[in-house]
Amino acid sequence: MQRYLISFPDGAMDHVSEDDLPDVSRATRAVVHQAKDAGVWVFGAGLPRQRATVVATDGTSTDGPPPETATALGGFSIIEVSSRAEALDWAARIAAGCRCAQEVREIFYDPES
Repeated sequence: MQRYLISFPDGAMDHVSEDDLPDVSRATRAVVHQAKDAGVWVFGAGLPRQRATVVATDGTSTDGPPPETATALGGFSIIEVSSRAEALDWAARIAAGCRCAQEVREIFYDPES
């Protein structure tokens, strides 16, 4: 089995009106429930628009760039499936629910980590 990160950038759902958000939430949760029922769901979350904190190798931290000036993650799902084709199918379902395109990347998963 392979793990995939399915994600979208911050701002990708800005076109969704406040009135449509409950429908988008229901549609997206329905896909999550389908993925859980299929046994492929690992974890997922949306991220609030925020400035990241960057922690250096020496432990010091600084503010990252403002979200509007950098590519920031808006939300993600991690699934475990048998093929990239299956990951793309789940990404299409998530894209339909969220009403925004999704990026798919394989995760180099180490089961011992």
